[in-house]
Amino acid sequence: MVSHGQRFMMSAMTRSRLIGLMISLGGVLLIVGIVAILGHCPPEGIAFLRQTRAFYRLKNRTTLPQKADFEDQLTLSSILQAGDDRARWSTSRAGRVEGYVVSIGKGPMELSNCGLPCSRDTHIHLALRADAPAREQMVLEITPWMEDWAERQHWDWSEETLKRELLGHWCYFEGWLLFDTDHAGESENTATKAPHNWRATAWEFHPVTYLKVIK
Repeated sequence: MVSHGQRFMMSAMTRSRLIGLMISLGGVLLIVGIVAILGHCPPEGIAFLRQTRAFYRLKNRTTLPQKADFEDQLTLSSILQAGDDRARWSTSRAGRVEGYVVSIGKGPMELSNCGLPCSRDTHIHLALRADAPAREQMVLEITPWMEDWAERQHWDWSEETLKRELLGHWCYFEGWLLFDTDHAGESENTATKAPHNWRATAWEFHPVTYLKVIK
């Protein structure tokens, strides 16, 4: 039986955790507000942990991969190959793939993009055939940073243009490899047969650095 003193201590601990959560949330909202006012999100997004900031900087890379950076053995088939693939590739490497663009859409608001509704990644789902189910698809992401870079090259990588020009076509992509740990539990290769899986692998091109329609 819980004594009055124990109930008081449990209540105090609950209040302490709640206050800590509110302070953290308030801090995040304050930073988001400042970023929104200044109109600039840094490459490390909004993160309090050094490891998270480093991860966000990988997501927001703008350096273009050079010839020596590409993983020559990588193909869409090898990316989609079944089995635990956490250590199959390296985030320091880039890749080239070809496949059918099955779907395109904006991703959610993320702290890597400072939580801004106007600054979201564009997700491109790629597969070996046009009618492939979600569990057989790879995700490629165009970040706001690379969309801005493409615009300076006079390329339109907006969601609307990509949908119009890429959907249903066999396309070629280049990009930096990234294992998105946030989605490892939703990927067939690392959470086999989980009912909520919506992708084959947590490996992505993030960001995409080049694309073209082949046919």
